[in-house]
Amino acid sequence: MADPALDVPAPDVPEPGAPGSSEDPRGVHSAADIATAWQRERPGAPTESIEIVTPIWWLGKLFADDRDRALRAAGIDAATLDLLSVIRRSGPPYALSTREIACRTLVTAGAISQRVARAERDGLVVRRPGTTGRRSVLVCLTAEGHALIERSVDTVLGREARLVRGLSDQERTVLAGLLVKLMADVRRRTGR
Repeated sequence: MADPALDVPAPDVPEPGAPGSSEDPRGVHSAADIATAWQRERPGAPTESIEIVTPIWWLGKLFADDRDRALRAAGIDAATLDLLSVIRRSGPPYALSTREIACRTLVTAGAISQRVARAERDGLVVRRPGTTGRRSVLVCLTAEGHALIERSVDTVLGREARLVRGLSDQERTVLAGLLVKLMADVRRRTGR
């Protein structure tokens, strides 16, 4: 059942050529324009990444801003959503060690500790002794945490699906594959 508090209208995605689209001559310079300007101003500068990296940065900002609007309406922030989501996706009994959470979210152990402490204070998770040693601790969803993630996940994923619906199924599949390949290579090159 949808939660009315999460039903924040998603912004309309402009059609190509409409104001705000990548083909809008009145809009922000396109990544191609930026690359061309750098080639003109700094011949020989390595500009081949601009038309890939710049749209990824812009899309990341657009997706994050849209998600933040929905999450604010739900009374949850992105860090808490990330924490609760990774535990919920792990399946019953909805419990992970902080190390497992850090590995699955690409967030440092220190940041995970802060997120867990805040979520525990808010009654969304509890820490329980783990099974792999006396220092082992599991972070478990509470009933309240489980209910919050169940209420918010469909709204967040639905909004994101709407934002990418300008691509065909085949285009989404191709793009997803290319992004996986790029992510793996960037992680290898950066040691992350």
